[in-house]
Amino acid sequence: MKNLNKRIIIASVFLSLTFTGCNEILDEQPRATYTVDFFNTEDGIRQGVTALYRHMRTLYGNGYFMSNCQNGTDETTWGQSADGNFKDLDMTGNVGSLNPSTFPPSMIWGSVFPYINTANGIIEKGPSFGIAESLVSEARFFRAFDYFLLVQTYGGVPLNLGSGELAFNTSAVTTSTRNTVPEVYTKAIFPDLLKAIDNLPAQPRVTGGVTKNVARLFLAKAYLTYGWWLQNPNSIPTYPETPRTDPAGHDAQWYFQQAYDIALAGINNPGPYSLQPTFYDVNVGSNDRNSECMLYADHTSTSTYYNESDPTGFGSGWSPDNFAAWMQTWNYTNLKSSKTASWGSSDIVSSVQRAATQSLGRPWVRMAPTIGVIKNTFADKTLDSRYDGTFVSTYRGNWEKAGLGNITLYNANSLPVQPGGAILSFLNDDSQTPTYPTGAGQNGVGAGTLPGRADWVVAPNGISRMVYPGLWKIGTYSTLDPTGLGYPNAGLTRPFNVAKFSEFYFIAAEAAVKGASGTMSARDLINVIRARAGKWKFNNAQNAPMIADNSAAMIAATPSTITVDYILAERSREYYGEFYRWYDLIRTQKWEQYAASYQIGGVNYGDHTPTTFNRNIQKFHYLRPIPQGQLDNMSLSAAEKAKYQNPGY
Repeated sequence: MKNLNKRIIIASVFLSLTFTGCNEILDEQPRATYTVDFFNTEDGIRQGVTALYRHMRTLYGNGYFMSNCQNGTDETTWGQSADGNFKDLDMTGNVGSLNPSTFPPSMIWGSVFPYINTANGIIEKGPSFGIAESLVSEARFFRAFDYFLLVQTYGGVPLNLGSGELAFNTSAVTTSTRNTVPEVYTKAIFPDLLKAIDNLPAQPRVTGGVTKNVARLFLAKAYLTYGWWLQNPNSIPTYPETPRTDPAGHDAQWYFQQAYDIALAGINNPGPYSLQPTFYDVNVGSNDRNSECMLYADHTSTSTYYNESDPTGFGSGWSPDNFAAWMQTWNYTNLKSSKTASWGSSDIVSSVQRAATQSLGRPWVRMAPTIGVIKNTFADKTLDSRYDGTFVSTYRGNWEKAGLGNITLYNANSLPVQPGGAILSFLNDDSQTPTYPTGAGQNGVGAGTLPGRADWVVAPNGISRMVYPGLWKIGTYSTLDPTGLGYPNAGLTRPFNVAKFSEFYFIAAEAAVKGASGTMSARDLINVIRARAGKWKFNNAQNAPMIADNSAAMIAATPSTITVDYILAERSREYYGEFYRWYDLIRTQKWEQYAASYQIGGVNYGDHTPTTFNRNIQKFHYLRPIPQGQLDNMSLSAAEKAKYQNPGY
């Protein structure tokens, strides 16, 4: 593969070892350069393992990978400031076109293969240097992790990078052959994860390190996904073309049962992991790296070197920065209030300043939630804490931190507001119809009013590509400037969660719906998550503690028969905005059913008319295209390149 030539595999892989990760996690001696000779040493092998942790940053926290995983689904569409990186993947009408040159899908291909080769080298060379299998198995985990991501995205992919299947490659090659989906699963993903489960420790070697249970989670999910692939209920094509049969002779039901059993083993042998007491606890920035978070792309605010970007500088909008939250943040800084009740032209000020707080942060307006998400997915905003723990539904004034003084301002209906008061609120439902202005109006963003309320308001039917609830759960969190506005333009120094203990319950429940059996039913498993969702600790909308336990009511509202559709709805409530959705919909073959149409308002302030948009999702879209750059750089004939590409592109 020309993309995996000597320059990429040797130079990039070994130079990547200079980024030795967050020093809160992995304490390695930085080196200026890395060569093949250095990799042929015990120290080189050990630092290669460190590099595998670092490579989580190349995708997780990246806003363009977020677009690949979210845009074009029922959860998300393009926002007012979106470019082709977001519109192409959204597939709405004639706005964009998904093709081999579309950038976000190509990131995955380009990002993971160098690290797969690093893992190949560790696995191949580690034992000769006396490296313990427990450490080598960390590399086995990451190789399986990367191949699992690849096979879900593109179908079959190469296991041979130039020196043989799963062998370490140091030679430039310009050809490539794609293995089939069953070969990728049965030769790479399953064996690596099984060996990792056997040899990884129950407790992490380092903070955030992989363990038996991390490997269990991904093996259970891989078995579940492969079971769906074998079953293929909606006749989705695969590529390279191959019969939907398992080389080991197992059927889909066998894999669903394996997924269930391994997920239950993970639940019953949790090691250091556990569910947090509330959904708020899982996602609040002050509680990052908690016991529910099993794997994450980590960052630090204490070192520019180890963070790979300045925690107080201007974020690059590129990996290794964590900047995904910017993409679904609208420009709330255009909100206006007045120094006087008369709203004189010289009195108008921006009452919500850009700040490095979890509810605010840097606005890029590239993505927006659909109206259906707000109204239907999160229909219950009273008992269920997950809407409040996912979205920013109230924007509060912070003008005093911007040097405007601790003064009273006047807002909707010329009513007074204090610092910390609600400036704009997104209503929970459409039972009240706000009076909206024409265009941006007095408040600068086209929000409406309700009698007697000092906050501007927008109803769910009124959200648009320009103004919408922000994404709180993955938002900015920083303690570097606690009394001021902080550094909202810097990349986030929060870890970006890749795997959570809660997913064991969803995997087992989905497997049970597909016919697996055991000590817990699908309803039992889902109700563990729903009971937790009913427990409140803090109300973000009210910005105040709230102790409430609605667990019994949440359990009572769970249907007696759990379906795949119900699990997908629960997964969206639990993991909205965390890079799960497209993969959930293609695994269950529900993408076109869920995302073929959606509603949202327009791109101008004051446009609150819900408009229905349609997407033309075809079966071949269930695989992303092989990147054009990969095809251009291979020494193959035009016919061979056409055969290498996924059909339809």
